[in-house]
This record gives sequence, C-alpha cells and structure tokens, in this order.
Amino acid sequence: MSDRGWDDDREYHDAVRRAERATRFGWAAIGGTTGALGCALIAAAVFCAVVVVACVYVVVARQQ
Repeated sequence: MSDRGWDDDREYHDAVRRAERATRFGWAAIGGTTGALGCALIAAAVFCAVVVVACVYVVVARQQ
C-alpha cells in the first residue's frame, strides 16, 4: 500500500472500478456469443425446413 494515509481508499476504488468494467465486458461477451449462437440455430432450423419442403416437393412432383 502507498504512504498517502490510512484513510486513502483511491487504490481500492480504482480496483473496484476496473473489476466492474471487466464484469461489464464479460457479460457483453456472453450476451454477444449467446445472441450469435441463437441466430445461427435459427438459420440452421430455417435451412432444414427449406430442405424438407424441397424434398417433399420433389417427391410429389415425381408421382404426378
């Protein structure tokens, strides 16, 4: 600790500020990753639905 005085809490408050900033960044990264994975999952589901509809269309078209 520095020799500024026993009641000087600047270093503590600075450390708390850095920890809060790191926490906000961490939650933003978690939220961004979750959002990206959600979008990818929705895109994959839509792609699979399109493939199924296309296959059904081909099967029905061949039977006529």
